[in-house]
Amino acid sequence: MKALAAGIGVVFLSPILIAGTGVMLASSADAVQSNGLVSSCLTGIDTDKVTEQVGRILDGASGRDVHVEGLDLPAEQVPNAQTIVAAGLSLDVPKKGQIIALATAMQESRLRNLNYGDRDSLGLFQQRPSQGWGSAEQIRDPAHASQQFYKHLLKVSGWQQMTVTQAAQAVQKSGLPNAYAQWENLATALQKAIAKTFPGGSDDAGQSKKPSTDTTDCTSGKDGSGFGRIPEGSVPKGYSIPKDADPKARKAIEWAMHQLGTLYQWGGSCTNAHGPDPMGRCDCSSLMRQAYAQVGVTLTRTTYTQVNEGKAVSPAELKPGDLIFSRGSAARPEHVGMYMGEGLVIEAPRTTKPVRITPIKDWDILAARRVL
Repeated sequence: MKALAAGIGVVFLSPILIAGTGVMLASSADAVQSNGLVSSCLTGIDTDKVTEQVGRILDGASGRDVHVEGLDLPAEQVPNAQTIVAAGLSLDVPKKGQIIALATAMQESRLRNLNYGDRDSLGLFQQRPSQGWGSAEQIRDPAHASQQFYKHLLKVSGWQQMTVTQAAQAVQKSGLPNAYAQWENLATALQKAIAKTFPGGSDDAGQSKKPSTDTTDCTSGKDGSGFGRIPEGSVPKGYSIPKDADPKARKAIEWAMHQLGTLYQWGGSCTNAHGPDPMGRCDCSSLMRQAYAQVGVTLTRTTYTQVNEGKAVSPAELKPGDLIFSRGSAARPEHVGMYMGEGLVIEAPRTTKPVRITPIKDWDILAARRVL
């Protein structure tokens, strides 16, 4: 098997063959905006259907004619997934390790060979030249990036006994340590579909058949779309704060809801949003700060600092009262809102807009924090 896999590596992992392709793929990936994490979470994936569609892509079908559940650009993403699996086979990495790698690349880049990222992060796994992953050119080579990920994974003691998200986090050391779990089902389907195209690639005697215990419920599958269009400044019909919400979170949400319909004011204190002084109105971070002040929780004033409050949580595991961040970057987001449960978020969006409730599917979530 090892000799066979090594041969596969020569065919599929040659930098000469891959590097040019990577540059081409990144150019189209750069123009694609990432989906919000919760709305991208996939459960109950039809593995057989994914296998069929991935097979069509690998056989040369156009991405315009093939839909792969969970992939926005299958013609770009599937070849990158193929490189990751082939790298795993060439290094004799068990199936679980290949799934971990695929889930990691889905979280970090949506399986796109990016030429940008947080600080100097690049490529499929958002590896950093400054952290010893290789030169920028090497990291942009999907073969090199995949091999480096596996080499780091194999050095993690007990990784095969870890959940997918625990093992991925041990390698990546992400600011969102639980976020990898949401991609496990898709990664498993991709690995199955791709591995069987290689001779012996489906053989994995040492792989446990038991599913991972990662949490992948993605806030119970609710993305807020079920409420339909929500008029600005109003509470969606049928919404109520979940009964199991933390009492302090409940009170903070209730206070924020009393500010619905008041106009946004950049730099406003949110201390008298219904009053005549515009500076008493709310901006996004002051709405969060004053809502939590009602329950004795002191938050800092700006979005840039609130992203460091409390503890990081996975957007797949949000609870009512959690803060979610978007726009800008994960390290320096420019907008914050409060998760209300039922797939809804309350926010003070921007100038000329009122405090409102929006579905979480409309959010491109960069970070999430729990302050209780």
